[in-house]
Amino acid sequence: MIKTYRFIIVYLLLITAILFLNLHTDIAIPTNRPFSEFPIQVTSWQMSSQSEFSDDVLNVLKPSDYVSRMYKGSDGKTVNLYIGYHGGGKESGEIHSPRHCLPGSGWYEVSTKQGSLAINGKKLNLVRSIYQKGENRELFLYWFQMRDKSITDEYSLKLAEIASSILSRRRDASFIRVSVPLETNEQLTVALGERFIRDFLPVIQDFLPK
Repeated sequence: MIKTYRFIIVYLLLITAILFLNLHTDIAIPTNRPFSEFPIQVTSWQMSSQSEFSDDVLNVLKPSDYVSRMYKGSDGKTVNLYIGYHGGGKESGEIHSPRHCLPGSGWYEVSTKQGSLAINGKKLNLVRSIYQKGENRELFLYWFQMRDKSITDEYSLKLAEIASSILSRRRDASFIRVSVPLETNEQLTVALGERFIRDFLPVIQDFLPK
């Protein structure tokens, strides 16, 4: 008798899971403002160029909206900013991790560290990575943003997406990457990238939904 009850419970749980997967749909959440309105100047940083992705690249990344720009500071130093927003609807693709994309583009990993950055009394979780391609070395500072959470690894992002989907029918998330050419002084390059993030984070948060 006990085995029969266990079988019925398991059967009901399976039916419930199947119904949930077939009937559950996530809501597509737009950005607060389109990235076409992203400012060309923030504090002393001035946009120097902007990249538009080809249809082939967009078909792979499938962002709901994105911005890819180069900014130049008053000291002449350049920093690249990429924000890929995925709204969670049917047309929105999964976020691609740089751990997979960069090696696929010919970059190899020199070092990677997870850490945080204090900004206005709050902690921003982020990854500090150095990659090399030929003679060029690049510092990448990146994180995944899901509402008020800054996430540094793909597994935690996936768990957060699943939980948010179940609880609020939302899977919207962003991939934010700042890259700086690495010359001779790694410490100064990291400081430059972190200063850029501190200047731009309030603007970025203004565009992303809560």
